[in-house]
Amino acid sequence: MADTLPDTALLGIYLNDHLAGATAGTELAKRLAAAERGQRGEAVLSRLAEEVADDRAALLTCMAALEVPVRHYKTVAAWAGEKLGRLKPNGRLVSRSPLSAVEELELMRLGVEGKAAGWRTLRVRADADPRLDGGRLDDLIDRARRQIDELEDLRVHATAAAFGG
Repeated sequence: MADTLPDTALLGIYLNDHLAGATAGTELAKRLAAAERGQRGEAVLSRLAEEVADDRAALLTCMAALEVPVRHYKTVAAWAGEKLGRLKPNGRLVSRSPLSAVEELELMRLGVEGKAAGWRTLRVRADADPRLDGGRLDDLIDRARRQIDELEDLRVHATAAAFGG
């Protein structure tokens, strides 16, 4: 019995860390979609923002199934950190810089890579834990792969627009 306690505690920490990342990612995705209205990637970014929010909800569902309590201080800190991240210098004082799109798309891609790793971790657990839906996790893994590809395509175009090429 003692062997299961560290696993449960560590899993709770891990999932709450992912939830914090998902919280920041949801906010960033919404902001990026709004900032890119009228641009090449508007439709993709709007859909991605909805999917990222849905993925966060899916994580909460997994946490509830595993009886992992939400650590709200982590999600609040991540939300605030995303807001503070908006204050970084971007080479312009009052307008959005092309550099902002590059950096935000890179950050989104890194976040989705992390999310995919989290889904893969839960997928391994699903093989031994009937509280997790392996098929749903497979779908989330596939969606994360597609999101990574779409974000990379947008990042490449944003990089060309910002730096030439």
